[in-house]
This record gives sequence, structure tokens and C-alpha cells, in this order.
Amino acid sequence: MSEPEIRISDLYKSFGEQEVLRGIHLEIAQGEVVCVIGPSGSGKSTLLRCVNLLEQPTQGQVVVGGTEITDPDVDIDIVRRRIGMVFQHFNLFPHLTVTENLTLPQRRVLRRDKGAAGRVAALNLAKVGLADKADAYPSSLSGGQQQRVAIARALAMGPEVMLFDEPTSALDPELVGDVLAVMRTLAQDGMTMMVVTHEMTFACEVADRVVFMDDGVITDDGTPEQVIRRPRHERTRQFLSRLLDPAMADIRKLADPSDAVG
Repeated sequence: MSEPEIRISDLYKSFGEQEVLRGIHLEIAQGEVVCVIGPSGSGKSTLLRCVNLLEQPTQGQVVVGGTEITDPDVDIDIVRRRIGMVFQHFNLFPHLTVTENLTLPQRRVLRRDKGAAGRVAALNLAKVGLADKADAYPSSLSGGQQQRVAIARALAMGPEVMLFDEPTSALDPELVGDVLAVMRTLAQDGMTMMVVTHEMTFACEVADRVVFMDDGVITDDGTPEQVIRRPRHERTRQFLSRLLDPAMADIRKLADPSDAVG
């Protein structure tokens, strides 16, 4: 069996006396899509940020692509080049065009020349359906378009792993679909992805596994059918019933299409 692309072992994170993560164990295989769900304050975003050391764990080990990034001697800047991250908010430079937003990190971090960075930028803008917005400024774009630019910017760095922290939570509902469509394409192309989300339809359609977190621990981990349709723990059932009613039946049919008959 091959080494997991991401391995998280005995991970703890505290902010002062508040313990946010309490002994997380999680492995994600190369090319696997794992959606992390759970109530606000359960530690989902903190876990994601620990995977590329935007948050320094209090205790435990994180290994990405065979490299222990929690090793004090690791060159975290080199490791982060292999990890793309997309946040709730787009964090685009408003004074730069879309192309310039994509080329700046390539030139500064990867030392690509202007021509090479521009070609990579164009390729990834086309991948997210925004080739015609190359010369636009962020203020002229919708929220969904800005988030797709943020995804293209992350992809332009050539990551092996993509982390998404509630990428659609700041968007108007009608703009969510285009962003999720890009993420579906990434999943189909074999990108390893860890996605914190409240989009249960997306989780059912795209995730290989769904992880449910509550109070800093993982309480459910399985296929979408197992976690969303037949959660083992009452806390998971309570969360899903509040989040999904009255659409629970339709979501569960996505997890198990055989139930759609009758």
C-alpha cells in the first residue's frame, strides 16, 4: 500500500486554555477527496490550517507527501509550494489585474520569468473558465468569479494537494455552482483535496470520504453514504437534520441512488 498523501497523527491545538483539536488522526490517500463537515467551532478550519502550518500544532505530527512538516527543521516554504489553499475570502490584490494576481506569486516564490508565469496563468484561468477576464480587475468580478481566480492562483503554483476552507460560504447562492463545478473538475482530474464545507450535495457527489468533526475530535469517518445517509453517532444525525431539512431526502438519494426509485 502506498504512503498516504496526508497523514495527521495525534494532533492537538490549543489557543491559550481553549483546546480546539483533541487528538486528531486522519489519513488521505493520493487523489482522494475528503470533505470535513461539522458545526461552527468544531475545529474544522483549524485542522485545515494545521496541514500547511498556518497554525502551529500544540502537539502531534503532520506529514504531506512523505515530508513531516511539523519537523522543526523542515523548510516550510518549500513544503507549502506543494500545498494550495483557498480561503473563504478571496484575498486578491485589488490593484492588480487577474493575470497579475496569478503571476506575482509564481515570480516571487517559484522564480519563474514573466513569460513563463503568464503562460501558466493563462492555462489555469482557462481551466476555471475565466480566460476572458485576464485583464480585468477584481472589483469588476462577481464573488464567484473572484473565488475561481483564487483557485486558479493556487493551481498556478503546481500544488500536489489542495485545501479548501469553506470556499463558497461568502458567496451568494446563485454563484456557488460555478465554483463547485471547478472543484468537481479538479477531483475528476485526480487532485488530492481536503475540503471544509457545508455543501452536502457537493460532498455526496464528489467526496470519496466525509469526516464529521465535533468539539475538536472526529466522530464519523466514512463514505458519503455512511456518514450522511447512515451516520453512526447521534451528534452527526442532529447536525445533519438541522442543516439539511427539508432537503434531507434528496441529499440522501444522492448518497444512495438506488433509493431514488419509489
